Amino acid sequence: MAGALETLCGQAYGAGQYQRLGTYTHGAIISLILVCFPISILWIYIDKILILLGQDPLISAEACKFLIWLVPTLFPYAILQLIIRYLLSQSLIFPMLWSSIVVLVLHVPICWALVFRLGFGTAGAALAIGTSYTLNVIILGLYMYHSKACEKTRVTFSGDVLTSIKEFMRFAIPSAVMICLTVTALHCYIPYSFGAAASTRVSNELGAGNPQAAKTSILVASALGVVEVIIAITTLMCSRTVLGYAFGNEKELVDYVKDITPLLCFTIFADTIQAILSGVAIGSGWQHVGAYITLGSYYLAGIPMALILCFVAHLNGKGLWSGLIIGSFVQCILLTLAAKSRERIFVGEIADEE
Repeated sequence: MAGALETLCGQAYGAGQYQRLGTYTHGAIISLILVCFPISILWIYIDKILILLGQDPLISAEACKFLIWLVPTLFPYAILQLIIRYLLSQSLIFPMLWSSIVVLVLHVPICWALVFRLGFGTAGAALAIGTSYTLNVIILGLYMYHSKACEKTRVTFSGDVLTSIKEFMRFAIPSAVMICLTVTALHCYIPYSFGAAASTRVSNELGAGNPQAAKTSILVASALGVVEVIIAITTLMCSRTVLGYAFGNEKELVDYVKDITPLLCFTIFADTIQAILSGVAIGSGWQHVGAYITLGSYYLAGIPMALILCFVAHLNGKGLWSGLIIGSFVQCILLTLAAKSRERIFVGEIADEE
């Protein structure tokens, strides 16, 4: 849901409406804090839900214990995601980088102490996560309120904050749908960074009325994505015979990982394109279109094809995975078409104004 702030803050910053960044961020903080309460209730009773779904009672109880201790983490996590978008829309990257490094250095010994030294186990891991997120919020919050770089966009409470909540929610819900269905693996964080950069540049340039510069930003992000995906796929294919040993020493497992590595490469390619195009969608402010495309791609194309390939063509796990890859490619194609349509519309609007 925090992705909505990429659109609102990014375009406001590009348009030179600096005070609106503070208004949007404050409204977003209120919105996500309210959302945290029903999520907290869901987590508290998650053991009963998991057992109802057929999960092992012991695993369900342990999951519930972990999530109950994780509930206090929800609130600083929500605020942190919004602060990140607030800074990202202004291209203030390095404060987030250094803050993350500091928190990581502190997180490791804190987590070890709580889990092993003090014997809190799972609860200690949850507490360590919460502590790290809280520290990150404190560090970035201090930077926001004391840095000259944020002087024009300082987060202040005003009467417009409450009215901005409706506008935030209009983008937040489709943003959540887009993200929840696409973040599938650790590798996604690399193209996600390209998508985040594209989102910032596109929203800034569109806010400033520079569609050609926004188009250039998309091309640059796409070029970086192509280079990265070539490196990732080449590395995987060259190491496919030994990749399976990362998961176990059984020959059958190693051989199976070798066989499915091409599928993993297709997934990485599709995820990279999708992450960049999703960033463009968020920066352009058409999350609702992106949400419909994501839902349609997976539920109307990906999942049906996965079922057919798995149970009709008897490809089993490979069939399920192939179906989801098809869904990803359909999503990429539709997002590309939507981006081109959006570009024509925006250029036409600028021409009419001129």
